[in-house]
Order: sequence, then structure tokens, then C-alpha cells
Amino acid sequence: MKTISVVTPCFNEEGNVREVYERVRSLMLTIGKYRYEHIFIDNASRDNTFAILNDIAAGDTNVKVIRNARNFGHIRSPMHALLQATGDAVIVLMSDLQDPPEVLGQLIEAWEGGTPIVIAVKHQSHESAPMLLVRKAFYRLVNRLSEGIETYENFTGFGLYDRQVIDLVRQFGDPYPYFRGMIAEIGLPHSEVEYVQQRRKSGKSKNNFYTLYDLAMLGITKLSKVPLRLVTFSGFAGSLLSLLGGLGYFGYKLLFWQQFTLGIAPIAIGMFFLGSLQLLFMGVIGEYIGNIHTQVHNRPLVVERQRVNFQYEPGPPLRKQVAVGATAGH
Repeated sequence: MKTISVVTPCFNEEGNVREVYERVRSLMLTIGKYRYEHIFIDNASRDNTFAILNDIAAGDTNVKVIRNARNFGHIRSPMHALLQATGDAVIVLMSDLQDPPEVLGQLIEAWEGGTPIVIAVKHQSHESAPMLLVRKAFYRLVNRLSEGIETYENFTGFGLYDRQVIDLVRQFGDPYPYFRGMIAEIGLPHSEVEYVQQRRKSGKSKNNFYTLYDLAMLGITKLSKVPLRLVTFSGFAGSLLSLLGGLGYFGYKLLFWQQFTLGIAPIAIGMFFLGSLQLLFMGVIGEYIGNIHTQVHNRPLVVERQRVNFQYEPGPPLRKQVAVGATAGH
């Protein structure tokens, strides 16, 4: 009997984690032909998320919990949990219930047909219109900049990945990984399952301007060197324009020595413009240097504080919760 692993990252999701667990268990019970494990990784939540997960794990040994020593961010924590999964197929499912757990059945069905990567693509979303426009613009920008890599629009990471895909992801060894880019770069055959992304049911979104900017820059710098080359081309273009402008000014001054005067305003405007370009280009270069800095440090994805139920092998979904005694283990 094959094993399905479901990986769910969470941070301050006390209002959602129990429902996520129950809906996943109900679906796996309906399918009925797989062993499964449901791995929750708690990114040092400040509410009762871990206590609820610990209570769930006490009644179901298929539920495994990792508690991080501190908040390691929305990039590193999910990847660490993904690499702990032991299943023949691994499904990434967020804990905010915006991605319906019932879609897992369609993902598994497509995987059974022989597709190693099954991505869930949101063809409709209940999020705000401005955010939708920003996301679409980002997806298109990354797709244009990526060098020969087919990226997937409206794909957030929600999907199913065969064991061979997870093993390939492990070989990347990236301490600050862009998971969606990894899946695109691997390039194995994939299929798509469309779904409607729901509004968050409980709690507040952890995304803010910085996290979204961080993800956007990560996507661009991991998949493309085009921005660096644009900096070089812009430098050449600016030098050429400066040379032509200087020669034109010099010639015009020679022809109209007394009549032609130039105030300080164009000089000041030009200086501010060039200064702004320099700061922009330094920022672009800095993003790539930051990636190098992270790679050189090569720190672990997370530091674990506690593990629960990892001493148990995956089994079939339980028809009801039954107490199994002490479950904490390291």
C-alpha cells in the first residue's frame, strides 16, 4: 500500500488547523486505499496552534507535528517540513483553508495516471481585485525574465509531487529556496488541476508588503540573470547618450558661442536622474549578492524545538479518534 504525505505549514492558525486536519482525514478515509501522514510544521506560533496540534496528534498517530524553535519565515519552514515527508507522493496544503482540502482527491487521481507533478492552479480567487492584478503582473514578469524555464501562472505551491520530485528538490540544497521555481526548473511532465481559491476563513493573513516583495525578488533572482544584464545594457546606453549629448552641446556652443547658455536646472535634474539609476542598479545587484551571502552561510532551514509522533509509521486514516497514550518523541 502506497503512502501519501500531506504537509501543512502554519503560524498562528488556531482557528483553522483542526478543520484542516478533519477535512484531510475525511478525504483520505473516503479514498481508502492509501496509508497517509499529515505533517504540520508550527513556525513558533504565539497562539494555541501548537496545543491544538498536540491534542490532535494524541488521538491520531498519522498526524505528525514539528515545532520550530523560532519563526524561520514563510520560505524555509515549509521546505523543511516537505523534506521530512516519507510518502510516495507529497502534497503541500496551506493551513488558511484558502486552498480547499477536497482538491486533494483530484491531485491524487492525476498522480495515479502517471504524472509526477500535479499543480493546483487557481482560475478564480476571492481576494481583492488590486491584489489579483499585482499577482498577474508578477507572474507575467517572472515568465518573461526566466531563461528558458516554463513557469506556472497562478500556481502558489499547492500541489502533489512524486517521491522522485522531492528527491530532486533535496539535491538543490538551497538554504533559502524558491519552491515554485524549483518545480518549474525540474521540468518533469506535469498536469494542472483548476480550483477556486477561497477567502481566509479564520485569522489574519501573514503576508505583508515585505513578505510579498521578498517572494517576488526571490522568484526573479533565482530564475533569471536578465536584471543584471539590463543593468549592463543600461550603462552602455547611458554612456552612449552622454557622449552624443556632450558632442552635440560642444558643437552647438562652438556655432552659437554668445547666444547659447545653459542654466543649472538641467544639470541638477540630470544628476538626480543618474543618482536614482545608480541606486536602482545597486539594489538589483544587491539582491543577487544577498543570494550569494545566504548560500555561503549555508545555515539549516530551521532549528526544531520539538517533534511529535515521528516514531510512528504512516497508517490508514482512522475512522474515529482514539487515545494512543503519550505521543511526544524526538
